[in-house]
Amino acid sequence: MAKNNAGQKMISGVLAALGVIFLAYALIMDFSGSGSSLRGPALIIGAVLFLIGIFTFPTIKYHKKIVNIVFLFPLLFCFAVTVIIPLCLGFFYSTTDWNGIRMTQFVGLSNYAAMFKEPGFLWSVLLTILFVVFNMVLVNVVAFCLALLCTSRIKGVGFFRAAYFLPNLIGGIVLGYVWQFVFNNVLLSFTSKAFGMNSSLLSNTPTAFMAIIVVYIWQYAGYIMLLYVTGLTQVPGDVLEASAIDGATGWQTLIHIRMPMIASTFTICTFMTLTSAFKQFDVNMALTNGTGSINFMGNYLTNGTQMLALNIYNTAITKNNYAMGQAKAVVFFILLACVSIIQVRVSNKKEVEM
Repeated sequence: MAKNNAGQKMISGVLAALGVIFLAYALIMDFSGSGSSLRGPALIIGAVLFLIGIFTFPTIKYHKKIVNIVFLFPLLFCFAVTVIIPLCLGFFYSTTDWNGIRMTQFVGLSNYAAMFKEPGFLWSVLLTILFVVFNMVLVNVVAFCLALLCTSRIKGVGFFRAAYFLPNLIGGIVLGYVWQFVFNNVLLSFTSKAFGMNSSLLSNTPTAFMAIIVVYIWQYAGYIMLLYVTGLTQVPGDVLEASAIDGATGWQTLIHIRMPMIASTFTICTFMTLTSAFKQFDVNMALTNGTGSINFMGNYLTNGTQMLALNIYNTAITKNNYAMGQAKAVVFFILLACVSIIQVRVSNKKEVEM
């Protein structure tokens, strides 16, 4: 029996080692930029051999852990390949003169220094923060009001839920072009006849910024509404009945019972709204493409409605400055991570207080 276990261990070890070798070969070929057609097959064969070797290893004591690792490996591998490794490479490339294909030298923090001297980038950061603040408040207020309506006893609640959620199913690019037509044609025709206004909302930077906010609320409020609906429907009915028996009004029940009992829902919704608003790109690109005149820090800018994600895209793709775009993306990541952590911590403390 011991000999069989020893032989099985050897076979499993050899399979796992071969899997590691094949995986290393595939990754080396990928990073070296060689055009070998064996990279894909080597990656698949290596992953299969490694999983077989680990799974068949005859160690009863750790077999459950091995099984857990086998089932978690595909997810962890994909997460590492698509998130962790690109993130680390992004930090590295932001300190070089990378042009999207290759790098020739390290430039240290010069990309970061030049970035913070760029008025257009600073304006995009400020505009993004304003956009996040407005939308965190407005989206959640509108979504919560819609959730209250959709959890009431009015007829046709199912229709209202579907109707409010429907805009979220439309892609951001399509949505931007549809609303661009609305602002430039339908709404302009109405305002010119009713108020004598002959300019579109998108022709002026402040009103264009307001238009982006309106479109974002129209698209995203229905999705957040469903989360609030889920939270409101989970409030125990006997608690609501007890408050009604005690003579509490609908407003008092909402403020002192229903809202405190869905505090965790508020945390989730504000977090999702914050991260989504920070990453706003497609609607901004399709609706205004970031254009708009603004005077900022004594500089005349033509990117008055360009938010941070679009600024990074234009820097890397349009201006073909990948290293600078990567440096901006690193700052974007750090800013979003810090703000998100602070928001979650503050919301968790509010949950305890409520």
